[in-house]
Amino acid sequence: MNRLLRFAILGSLAVSVAACSHSKKGANADLAASKVTTIGVNAYLWRATLDTLSFMPLLQTDSNGGVIVTDWYVNPNVPTERMKVTVTVLDQDLRADALRVAALREVNRSGAWVSAPVQAATVQKLEDIILTRARDLRRAAVATN
Repeated sequence: MNRLLRFAILGSLAVSVAACSHSKKGANADLAASKVTTIGVNAYLWRATLDTLSFMPLLQTDSNGGVIVTDWYVNPNVPTERMKVTVTVLDQDLRADALRVAALREVNRSGAWVSAPVQAATVQKLEDIILTRARDLRRAAVATN
């Protein structure tokens, strides 16, 4: 019985707090919008990552943990090279340090795929594209409110 009473009290508090938050407008409402999700990470970064990597086959996605892993992708213009990307969204805030991108590259030598270095600029460019897309998504969401 005690447990049921506590649950009812907590539920009524949650409803009253939620009702109060709808009356606030401005910067606080804007910042909260990025955190009101059913996923465990920033929704704008998550959506931007999926949009950016949409041309690659996805191997694994975990929205609670914030991990997206692609399968190997072979660029039709360079069939002797393939890439695999892992993106981790680390936080619920839209910040540059809330994103980590890692890439693997292999080249085909005599029919066998061999590991090759990935240029640091490639990973940095992917991070920049994802962050720019996330900011655009956030701006579009704020403009509609």
